[in-house]
Amino acid sequence: MEKDRQHPRKRMRPLASGQLAPPVAVVAAVILALLAIGGAFWLDMWAGVVLLVYLGQNIAYSFWLKNIVILDVMVLALGFLLRVVAGVVVVQVTNFSPWLYICVTLLALFLGFGKRRQEIVLLEDGAANHRAILSEYNLPLLDQMISMVVTATLVAYTFYSFDATTALAHAKMLLTVPFVFYMLARYLYLVHVKHLGGAPDELLIEDRPLLINSVLWAVAVVVLIYVWK
Repeated sequence: MEKDRQHPRKRMRPLASGQLAPPVAVVAAVILALLAIGGAFWLDMWAGVVLLVYLGQNIAYSFWLKNIVILDVMVLALGFLLRVVAGVVVVQVTNFSPWLYICVTLLALFLGFGKRRQEIVLLEDGAANHRAILSEYNLPLLDQMISMVVTATLVAYTFYSFDATTALAHAKMLLTVPFVFYMLARYLYLVHVKHLGGAPDELLIEDRPLLINSVLWAVAVVVLIYVWK
């Protein structure tokens, strides 16, 4: 809570702002965790196992791993990957391209390093007061890693679209690559020029070009799979 209070936006969170009492948050967290894990095991045993791993990963991150440079972002990316794994287990996908795992992981790394960069730009000398690990990063290092990851993301998605047997669209999915390229390029523009990127989920909704591009990508996917036979 004290670290969140050092951030201009996170200080408005319920706990940091004092709107929510810590005991209530603890009780709610325990109850919700038990309900979620119980529900996952009820759906599928392996879904429950994945959720237990996800819970362990979050606890390890909160108390230890978030203080290890580079590994902190890798652990966050693992969380996104585990969500995909849980979905695959629950819906029992039989024809799944492993390239999607790679795409999700790389995209999560891209967003994670972008968020670290935005925090340093926003908080400047006070960045380490909010998040200690930020003292281990600098802008040149983050820019290098973002460039590396964004290139790998675009290449991985291209291979995924070419190998998209899951979507039953085959090489036609290559037509969606320009949308992904624009999304990555637009996000880089927002990070480097507009100094945004601290909340990727909010940015997707607030930035109209990103939102329109995402809708067009979704429409293109549906047309390629279900209309263009």
